[in-house]
Amino acid sequence: MSIKVSNLSKNYGAQKAVNNISFSIGKGEIVGFLGPNGAGKSTTMKIITGYIESDGGEVEVCGEQVHTNTLSTKKKIGYLPEANPLYFDMFVREYLEFVAGVHKIQQPKNKVEEAIKTVGLTIEANKKIGQLSKGYKQRVGLAAALIHDPEVLILDEPTSGLDPNQIVEIREVIKSLGQNKTVLFSSHILQEVQAICDRVIIINRGNIVADDTLSNLQKGKSGEHIVLVQFKENVPIQILQQLKEVVGIEQAEESNYKINTTNPESVRKQLMELSLKNNLNIVSLQSESNSLEEVFRSLTSTNHS
Repeated sequence: MSIKVSNLSKNYGAQKAVNNISFSIGKGEIVGFLGPNGAGKSTTMKIITGYIESDGGEVEVCGEQVHTNTLSTKKKIGYLPEANPLYFDMFVREYLEFVAGVHKIQQPKNKVEEAIKTVGLTIEANKKIGQLSKGYKQRVGLAAALIHDPEVLILDEPTSGLDPNQIVEIREVIKSLGQNKTVLFSSHILQEVQAICDRVIIINRGNIVADDTLSNLQKGKSGEHIVLVQFKENVPIQILQQLKEVVGIEQAEESNYKINTTNPESVRKQLMELSLKNNLNIVSLQSESNSLEEVFRSLTSTNHS
């Protein structure tokens, strides 16, 4: 496992910021870390990166304990904090060469150019950091996190304050990085998470309330999906009752049906076969599931127990 968190706790006075949480992330996974403000996301990330100490529990990064091997594990982590601290009076290349020097990187100029290219900074690379837009400052922070070619990336709100075009660009960078690195990133933009991740961890009031794939979370409590099908012709419901793995069928109009199923892919395939066999014409065929926003709200609302 690239990241293994076991029974992690952190208190600030009487407040439990992180309450005995556990999870693990394998190599090559891109995992979204979600939660309301004050849920414990940034605290957990700071403990994983070794910036603050926990009050209990253990964190391992690439098989090493962070508490006892802090320096060694930091070398394996690239961290972009939410605040993204930068030296505004330094030029982009100058700053990245400084970061490369801190990591004692061999041939630092090559690594700097590689990082600049990876995050799409080339056209702004000759400017001072203070002259850059928020989006490009964020890219500088991401380049600094990547400069030492870490195995694990911890990104805290990497698209915070960016415009829609910049968000898409940074999203593509994160997706490409996730092909050979482990990425844990937090975001308040749920569409962002849906676009990048297969798996989501949701934390609320210091407790993990969900850790699953997006598709499983969106099934809802019953584990059911809805398939909506519209035919050109009027179709007797008896024909659709031949379908397997169907929990229930609801007829909206003569040619419109709402099908509850535990296996939407199978039902869609069966409908196509059924239409060919019975010479029927399907006008539209789509699956409907809970949005991530609905899942998030149900798990983190104030009345959720």
